[in-house]
Amino acid sequence: MNRPEIHTISPSQHAAINEGETRFAFGENWQRFLQALSDERIAKAEDSLREMLGAEGLDGQSFLDIGSGSGLFSLAAMRLGAARVHSFDYDPQSVECAKELRRRYFHESTIWLVEQGNALDKDYLAQLGQFDVVYSWGVLHHTGDMWQALANVTTSVGEGGKLFIALYNDQGLRSRLWREIKVRYNRSQGWRWLLTAFFTGYFATRAMVADVARLRNPMQRYRQYKQSRGMSYFTDLLDWIGGYPFEVAKPETVCEFFRTRGFELVRLKAVRRGWGNNEFVFARRAGPRRP
Repeated sequence: MNRPEIHTISPSQHAAINEGETRFAFGENWQRFLQALSDERIAKAEDSLREMLGAEGLDGQSFLDIGSGSGLFSLAAMRLGAARVHSFDYDPQSVECAKELRRRYFHESTIWLVEQGNALDKDYLAQLGQFDVVYSWGVLHHTGDMWQALANVTTSVGEGGKLFIALYNDQGLRSRLWREIKVRYNRSQGWRWLLTAFFTGYFATRAMVADVARLRNPMQRYRQYKQSRGMSYFTDLLDWIGGYPFEVAKPETVCEFFRTRGFELVRLKAVRRGWGNNEFVFARRAGPRRP
């Protein structure tokens, strides 16, 4: 695909992005994560892309990382041979995280672009052009308008391209309760410390009891967590407790949403009735889209 002309975000757009909102400080969380980043974590991120996209690499493909966070998966795409990587995030500190990884590993690269952007801004997405792989893991449910964001990103997927997303599972009442918890977490420093201490202890105790009952080493759980996507358990725990805005969706609803927009489900990794993210890979069908 031809490389589109890239434009930076105007000062007015920056202001709109940063105006006072009730929003979790994702960038601060990712900056802590970068301090623990290792070659092993990077390799696991690469494995995650290979597993879900069904390919050995991304040789010659363009890769759009929407809500790039730490920049880990943009880095993984570069290492897997992507011809072009474009990373953007709503949070300025997250943008700096991705820039830091580019500086560490690909400081002379001209094919990895990092900037601030908004998945709810149709004009911004339009000027980026289309990509072979569009990736947005655990991001679009934090935009404040998830369904609009999902509709927007479909235009970024080139014909025959793939869309790899992860969205929070809809657990009904439990999801509504978690939304209230997240609102309180972001309301004040006092709530933040209280909820972090309570749920860190709660999840650790619950996991340890389950592991002991099954005669498993409790520490194995955390080692396996790092093996899944190269992520950090504590970083993701804070993201879960405080991550707001917060929206959820049932897998069948997401699949139908994309089916009517000309996409076919290639792979689904569902958490069923549990909390966390359902992972989807959709392929854009060739030819005209269905109305």
